[in-house]
Amino acid sequence: MANQPATTGGTVRIAPYGTWPSPVDAATAASHDGRPEFPGTVGAEIWWTAPRPDEGGRRTLVRCRADGTEESVLPAPWNVRSRVIEYGGHPWAGSVRADGTPLVVFVHFPDQRLYGYEPDTPGARPRPLTPLSATGGGLRWADLRIHPGRGEVWGVLEEFTGPAPTDVRRIIAAVPLDGSAADDRGAVRELANAGDGAHRFVTGPRLSPDGRRAAWIAWDHPRMPWDGTEVILAAVPDGPGPFTGARPVHGGPDESVCQVDWAPDGSLLHLGDATGWWAPYRTAPEELDAPRPAAVPLAPGRAEEFGGALWKPGLKWLHPLDDGLIAVVHGKGSTALGILDPQTGEVVDAAGPWTEWAPSLAVHGERVIGVAASPRSGYEVVELDTRTGHTRVIGARHRDPVDPAHYPKPRERVFTGPDGREIHVQVYPPHHPDHTAPEGELPPYVIWAHGGPTGHAPLVLDLEIAYFTSRGIGVAEVNYGGSTGYGRAYRNRLRGQWGVVDVEDCAAVARALADEGTADPARLAVRGGSAGGWTTAASLAGTDVYACGTIIFPVLDLLGWATGETHDFESRYLDTLIGPLDEVPERYRDRSPLGHADRITAPFLLLQGLDDVICPPAQAERFLAEMAGRGVPHAYLAFAGEGHGFRMAETMIRALEAELSLYVRTFGIDRPDTAPLELRK
Repeated sequence: MANQPATTGGTVRIAPYGTWPSPVDAATAASHDGRPEFPGTVGAEIWWTAPRPDEGGRRTLVRCRADGTEESVLPAPWNVRSRVIEYGGHPWAGSVRADGTPLVVFVHFPDQRLYGYEPDTPGARPRPLTPLSATGGGLRWADLRIHPGRGEVWGVLEEFTGPAPTDVRRIIAAVPLDGSAADDRGAVRELANAGDGAHRFVTGPRLSPDGRRAAWIAWDHPRMPWDGTEVILAAVPDGPGPFTGARPVHGGPDESVCQVDWAPDGSLLHLGDATGWWAPYRTAPEELDAPRPAAVPLAPGRAEEFGGALWKPGLKWLHPLDDGLIAVVHGKGSTALGILDPQTGEVVDAAGPWTEWAPSLAVHGERVIGVAASPRSGYEVVELDTRTGHTRVIGARHRDPVDPAHYPKPRERVFTGPDGREIHVQVYPPHHPDHTAPEGELPPYVIWAHGGPTGHAPLVLDLEIAYFTSRGIGVAEVNYGGSTGYGRAYRNRLRGQWGVVDVEDCAAVARALADEGTADPARLAVRGGSAGGWTTAASLAGTDVYACGTIIFPVLDLLGWATGETHDFESRYLDTLIGPLDEVPERYRDRSPLGHADRITAPFLLLQGLDDVICPPAQAERFLAEMAGRGVPHAYLAFAGEGHGFRMAETMIRALEAELSLYVRTFGIDRPDTAPLELRK
């Protein structure tokens, strides 16, 4: 490396920010991308899905045996992942057969069929349970439950009826476990949400302990599930017919219910945000026949979230236990796993270092299983023994790929934005155990805008962040107005203000870091993917704060996105983020980065998956056509076989190395070991 740093009285060397050597290379970061998801129980065993970035980005199904041994149940090319609403949902279910061996049903990503598999049966292979469809996106499944006594698996069926992304219906359906529907759509039993009055979106049904009732969540365009949903309650017949008497019992257009479930005593539990915070409620069994049953709050007066944005059917922030207690994921910003006593409202949190618990709880007896991470560890499968209060990692255990002394040391901070509003931020200063910068030098910083935008940047170890901070480039993750984790009022700041509040909040954080002497004002960058890609592009077009930006599978053209260029789930998202197109068409033109390419003067890197149906490459290509010949240095990397969110190791390596190259060139960092990146004008 040029400018070899000098030793200063020990092992600490002085070298400019951005030039520090680091063991966190792009391959290391890529190999640890993704996390375990969707834990569940099969008998006494714990199973979950796990990423395999080195195997084409597939997800496998992992079982953890009683002795703690982990093994992949499915070899390549099996890929356990759903495409319902494109973001997927809970893609598998398991049960124990009469002979004590497991049966699992899973969604295979390439064809989206359900497959049944008995992994302990010699010679068994996955066998199809559902048919293919030649119409549009075919038949897709998520949020599954096996009902052995009925010989069926129940879940959400997303069925395309035509070639357009919005030619789709979603129903609750039952599939025979004997394979009789493998080539026969008529053998798939429709249980609910068919015919007149059907809702656009549904989650899978939850069956009451006595088997007499089913409950699920439903909503319709133009609402998103964090805007307003309803709990639907219906009777389950003794025979093979559909549910009857379906009616809404909780929620509504202005209340978001993100989960519904049953307690062992037959009471109905739900998480709703009627008070401005997602909170748990209980409806007693004797109330369920009332036209509008009364629900009792179980944790009144707590200004924190017990739920979140329902981006995938089957997410679980709450899980009842057999003894009447309830496992909950809760918190403001960071989250904890707690045990709620519904009689007293008291919540006792599990001990441990974890600062983020995924909404994916499972329960077996007195054991609660979740997926959690901390600033010093990636996501792991963690078990809480509610009898002893002891927590332990039981799967996907974090193992440091490098000396953890190179991990960043984040600081949770609150900045002040326009109108005095709070902005929640995680700041990751440059950090290296053996290097420091010359006295008086300020570091470059990259402002990270998360996706969603109804989402959240968690306080956890992210090796992509460590990739930059260990080289001497700071990162600030901004939970801008509109983010989850801070109540409905904070979420609603983005209503009609997408491209305004998010851009302002990120810029306010960047300026504050510079004004306080934390960051070099001349070496600030902005980056983000999906909705964060939109915020990045809008920031480059609407502010002069940043020296460069990294735009990753972004929204760039609101008019195109609102008129058929995205999938059904988000096709009306802009009604709340921007406003109804027929009422405020000028906003769609005025805020789109595509229409303001002439305002962009800072260099940028644009990364795009060519199979992305959520933010399609057509938008990126139109944007690049507008930028052509304007003299702004930029690079475009498009990746075949990648959709919305990169999953293949080789893609993630190239993308991360290209991003570093952009910063090295723009910030004037002397680092000849970076990968080449050709910037055109």
